[in-house]
Amino acid sequence: SLFGNKAKDVFKNIDSILILAAGTSYYAGLTAKYWFESIAKIPTAIEISSEYRYRDSVPNLNQLVISISQSGETLDTIEALKHAKKIGHKKTLAICNVQESAIVRASSLVFYTRAGIEIGVASTKAFTTQITVLSLLALHLGMVKGSLSRSEYQKHLAELESIPDKVSEILKQEKLIKEVASSFNETSNCIYLGRGYNFPVALEGALKLKEISYIHAEGYPAAEMKHGPIALIDEQMPVVVIATKKGHYDKVVSNIQEIKSRKGRIIAVVSEGDVRVKELADYCIEVPESLECFTPILTTIPLQLLSYYIAVQR
Repeated sequence: SLFGNKAKDVFKNIDSILILAAGTSYYAGLTAKYWFESIAKIPTAIEISSEYRYRDSVPNLNQLVISISQSGETLDTIEALKHAKKIGHKKTLAICNVQESAIVRASSLVFYTRAGIEIGVASTKAFTTQITVLSLLALHLGMVKGSLSRSEYQKHLAELESIPDKVSEILKQEKLIKEVASSFNETSNCIYLGRGYNFPVALEGALKLKEISYIHAEGYPAAEMKHGPIALIDEQMPVVVIATKKGHYDKVVSNIQEIKSRKGRIIAVVSEGDVRVKELADYCIEVPESLECFTPILTTIPLQLLSYYIAVQR
């Protein structure tokens, strides 16, 4: 198995999943929650490591505990994992980029993301590889649990293999993304919106802007915009919306119309060939079509580049 020799025994009787992570890895875990529940049909809980380690929780010994960390040395996640083991959890899997790190040593199964050394503090390739690995795990568990047919499994794998080429396509829009960055590099606030699989991408996009360009940014589920953030929207406020064709497209379009009516400046990440959002947004960055569940791997890339260019320009 991809996940080591003991994986078969560990995965066999799991009835739920608990994900422990911090920062960017936490957003990767949030994306995975959508996958584990929609593809593998396994109930999934996700905890921020620093909260989980200090609170009383109810252990379920048939639960798979997944800890996610780029370095494998994130103190809160190490302690959260130790806490989980102390209260009785035995089925543990580490998703990590650094071999022989503390989290790896403390876990019974490990999957290395093999992203190469992460030089910057803002995990970019670490995030991309984490979500790729987590999507593979969801497919694998879907097969183990019988909730995914072999033909669906093959279809998803074929799609996953085409993702690197699609990422290369997105990277060709560097010039456009630089231009978007130069329109917004003076701003002091920014809102990021997404729905479904792309809600965690909005959170991660906002985090990247904060981390490397020092601009205050918030990620929100698009439909929650009316519960607070809408009051902040005016011609000074850039709003980044992930609005790919699949998923909740019509609903996101109506969210964009609300932003437009308040004169918000809209940067949209859309599917190739989109027309409806193009009429409303100030800027559109296109990503190639893909299965809905894999859109986060693609939509993340333009947001990383946007933060990078804004930071460089500032």
